[in-house]
Amino acid sequence: MSVKCGIVGLPNVGKSTLFNCISSAKAEAANFPFCTINPQIGSTAVPDKRLETLVEMVHPRNVVPATVEIVDIAGLVKGASRGEGLGNQFLANIRETDAILHVLRCFDDPNIAHVDGSVNPVRDKEVIDTELQLKDLETVENRLAKVGKQAKMGADKEAQKMCAVLERYKEVLERGENARSVTFEKPDDIKLAKSLFLLTAKPVMYVCNVDEASAAKGNAYVDAVREAVKDEGAEILVLAAKIESDIAEMESYEDKQMFLQDLGLQESGIVRLVQSAYRLLGLQTYFTQGEPEVRAWTFKKGDKAPQAAGVIHSDFEKGFIRAEVIKFEDFVKYGSESACRAAGKLATEGKEYVVQDGDIMHFLFNV
Repeated sequence: MSVKCGIVGLPNVGKSTLFNCISSAKAEAANFPFCTINPQIGSTAVPDKRLETLVEMVHPRNVVPATVEIVDIAGLVKGASRGEGLGNQFLANIRETDAILHVLRCFDDPNIAHVDGSVNPVRDKEVIDTELQLKDLETVENRLAKVGKQAKMGADKEAQKMCAVLERYKEVLERGENARSVTFEKPDDIKLAKSLFLLTAKPVMYVCNVDEASAAKGNAYVDAVREAVKDEGAEILVLAAKIESDIAEMESYEDKQMFLQDLGLQESGIVRLVQSAYRLLGLQTYFTQGEPEVRAWTFKKGDKAPQAAGVIHSDFEKGFIRAEVIKFEDFVKYGSESACRAAGKLATEGKEYVVQDGDIMHFLFNV
């Protein structure tokens, strides 16, 4: 499945520097607002030591890791919902993403201008939140105007359901809260809510961009962000984009590890960011393996075997018969598929099997 995360924030908070670190593409980074005019799109592999282990064991001709698509969206400013800056254009770009990576400036540097004149990540967060909320409120009110008349006539049950969903969102947004704070229990309501593609309904990760001295433990700015978002259930990640940029330029794995150790870090911020994005979206990985190819596939936690098979191709889901499953730990222990089969560690699973993170799978289907 395709996973897309959008990087947002005020101008000059480090979005494009971060994008350059985590993406194979290169966005221009400069010390002035709206340096990023068109959304830059790149992709990065999902770090997974299990995939590396399978490659060492199987020696395939081809290796395909899971990937995350990253969209670097130009800096928003106050008034973006009304078209200020390059507002509406970029709000549309955010709408197309699965999750938002909200970069907050948590460092002081007199050489890098701040669009509001001072560093205050909580204020910056509230500016972006407000603009996204106002845009969502506009979407909700416009939709209410269209379906409200149908609902009042009493014959259109779907319009009545949609009106109820929209009214709940309208109430929350008018209070200055994000749409993600609204939860629905009925499957029909959940489906209708998703169809609106509201900006503030998307899961969010706050990326606190700090200086080198704060890379391991954070700082007072980060503490203020943690306090401000403690009730949101959001992911918070602390990293130094400038350091990540330096690490990205290093060719030697050993040099990278030594650099990280000197900073008191076990993994780079980019590795932690991609892993956190997976957690944020409730994603997991299963593998297919063989001499032609070892590949990682992304699926939603809780998916059953047919849905996981559909990630490879829709025909696999439509014509699903059964799945052959080996646990990753068993594959490592016994060394091969044939050895796992001989040891009784290859299980045959049907349509109700809930796929587990790390499963090694082979699907049988007929269409």
